[in-house]
Amino acid sequence: MTVDLDLLVQLGDYDRPQGVAERAVQAEELGFDRITVGETTGWNIIPPLTLAADRTEELGISNDVISPYGRTPAMLAQTALTMQDATDGRFRFGIGPSSPAITERWHGKAFDRPLRRTREVIEIMRGVSDEGTPAYEGEVFEIPGLNYERGPHENPPPIDLGTLGPKATEMAGRFGDGWAPQLFTKDGLRERLEDLERGADLADKELSDLRVAPIVRGMASEDRAKARENARSTIAFMLGAYGPYYGDSVAEQGYPDVVEEIRAAWEERDTDAMAAALPDEVLDELAPAGTPDEVREWVEDYGEIDGVDAVRIGFVDGLSEEDKRTTMEAVADLV
Repeated sequence: MTVDLDLLVQLGDYDRPQGVAERAVQAEELGFDRITVGETTGWNIIPPLTLAADRTEELGISNDVISPYGRTPAMLAQTALTMQDATDGRFRFGIGPSSPAITERWHGKAFDRPLRRTREVIEIMRGVSDEGTPAYEGEVFEIPGLNYERGPHENPPPIDLGTLGPKATEMAGRFGDGWAPQLFTKDGLRERLEDLERGADLADKELSDLRVAPIVRGMASEDRAKARENARSTIAFMLGAYGPYYGDSVAEQGYPDVVEEIRAAWEERDTDAMAAALPDEVLDELAPAGTPDEVREWVEDYGEIDGVDAVRIGFVDGLSEEDKRTTMEAVADLV
């Protein structure tokens, strides 16, 4: 495979933050290029990432993605710069507009103007790293500014955006250094890459200047039926229960009836019916699930999409440690 291979890790899979570091060591040994970890309502993401950085030497370290509502822009800048120093320059900072549920029900903030807020947070972060101050006058933030005591940073981390819609993805191309989308079919991803490229054009950048690393969740197993059952349940749950955005995105990619049926089942909290409503053809478009050979072929094909720089592999729900190892080893054979 000519593109990078990243491993997406879920904090909830581990009993202690040190477990993330142990997974990072495994990933580095298997030849993965980067490990990335998401943050929602569990642990603070930074200690596990710091442990992972300390126990690896070359593995890239990323986060997918931090909410712009959960920390101040200055604290996000401090976090990114600290992680860049802790990793000896291996860090990429991930941010996304977040969702109403996380913003309102966890952070206690109004989900107001998410795209504008995300843009301004990025600009403030760059002010800290490039000029040594968060001073800023915007529509969301007005910050008089103090001096960052360490001064401007010679090598600030790239900033990746996790977005789905056309306007948000255009913003990623314009203001970001990379893009980490999720739940896109091949055709859907190609179409959205046009929005990313349009944003890059607005900033006098090329698409090749951005690291495009789509996230896919899957499972490899010699028990093909089990792999597909687990993947079907996970993807259906994401489409029906994770708020509106993933479902809306997949509906716009050509499957509105499927999403509608899954959402109707979720209203009854019938997870079996949700999974049953996801047909094989849609599962195969969205997730690598099956035997190790099938998963390798799926990931390799996805990585051949023009404009993709990395494929970011995550696990579906319900996997044992043996299942995870099998899945990691299956795709690692592509390295």
